[in-house]
Amino acid sequence: MPQRAAIVTGATSGIGLAVSRALAEEGLAVTLTARRADRLEAATAELLEEGFTVHGVPAELQEDGAVARIVAEHRERWGRLDVVVNNAGVGRGAGVAETTDEDLDLQLAVNLRTPILLYREAIPLLRTAAREHRNALVVNVASVTGVYGEPWLSVYAATKAGLINWTESMHRELSAEGIKSSALCPGFVDTPTRDPGGGPPDPTAMMTPEDIAQTVRFLLRVSPACCVPRIELVRPGERMT
Repeated sequence: MPQRAAIVTGATSGIGLAVSRALAEEGLAVTLTARRADRLEAATAELLEEGFTVHGVPAELQEDGAVARIVAEHRERWGRLDVVVNNAGVGRGAGVAETTDEDLDLQLAVNLRTPILLYREAIPLLRTAAREHRNALVVNVASVTGVYGEPWLSVYAATKAGLINWTESMHRELSAEGIKSSALCPGFVDTPTRDPGGGPPDPTAMMTPEDIAQTVRFLLRVSPACCVPRIELVRPGERMT
């Protein structure tokens, strides 16, 4: 059994893959999960070739029973759980009049319902880890849109606002037990999900997935006496009000 282990959702590219690599570099065994089995297999193989201890579990997170299955497979393989990173997210841009039931339900399911279910299913393992070292950690990748709102991305912003509030609630409910909850609220990050019509990326103007991964690494390294319920990550000069 590894000394520490983690689950990362949405782990095949961008923020999820960068965070998975950072956790593996820190010595954790990592269960990667994502929707597309082919991409998950490729990401898992990439990390295995780099010498890391990882395993992939494909899942459609919005489907009933998917989260419980992920945690069960993780428990069977690694036997413990110290870190959870709720990174999977869906953003469907539309004005309020054009918002479809399908897009609404999908964003609510993946962005908000899934993290809540993952807490519920993982809490026995997290409590065991917290009793051992009082430094269990759940990182919820939210967004600055959840703090300040955003037209056209209003449903996405609402789900991220809910995730931020959920994180604060979990901080107040669980941190005294040694289970920390942190909401990361980045602005625009250069990931494969960025709008392909937005032109070529300017690497000096955008945060990178590695910026988010380094933030997770920081959260791993603070003492049991330090909780960080929320971090906002923005670009230079970006107006936040």
